[in-house]
Amino acid sequence: MSENLSKRQERIIKFLNEYVEENGYPPSIREIGVAAGISSTSVVSYNLKRLEEKGYISRDKEVSRGLKLANADYGAASQTVIRIPLLGRIVAGEPLPIPSSDFALMGDETVELTRDILGDPEGLYALQVQGDSMIDALINDGDIVVMRHQQKVEHGEMAAVWLKEREEVTLKRFYDEGAQVRLQPANPTMGPIYVNPRQVEVQGKVVMVVRQLQ
Repeated sequence: MSENLSKRQERIIKFLNEYVEENGYPPSIREIGVAAGISSTSVVSYNLKRLEEKGYISRDKEVSRGLKLANADYGAASQTVIRIPLLGRIVAGEPLPIPSSDFALMGDETVELTRDILGDPEGLYALQVQGDSMIDALINDGDIVVMRHQQKVEHGEMAAVWLKEREEVTLKRFYDEGAQVRLQPANPTMGPIYVNPRQVEVQGKVVMVVRQLQ
């Protein structure tokens, strides 16, 4: 059953089995982090969500230590709801500085969508949009964009782009023009951002927009 798990997730499952067998109840998030060599509780939570999606565990967020190991025959494919980690906020407007090239985690938040809408959930994560530079693409301030993690996109696709020199991240349409990359907003009142290709890193492509209704 472990062929679709990362090494880190295999370590977590092994620790969960050993801990529950020894203590009769599940470990805390921090105990799991220590055992798996993960310093961030948010990263632990992310991996637990992935294990839950794959059918290895179930979680009760209303109960302390609310983890349960699933039956070995549990059918992950029968799950109709996919929980996608909400990894932070992305600026659709003038890019704003963030501490590092990794998006800041927003606690334990997730976005729940059905499998038939998403298709293959591998590599998906969600970001909350801040700003109005993509309004003509029907992406407004406060909306959620579902991203697929990838480092290349086609000409004109909407992407989350890390600007290395500025240490900023932004959401724009991506155009590789050879000597420069053009990051084009979808708002007629705003101009494009031009960047040296060596200073640009694509972090994901927009695959879906979840509108926030007022």
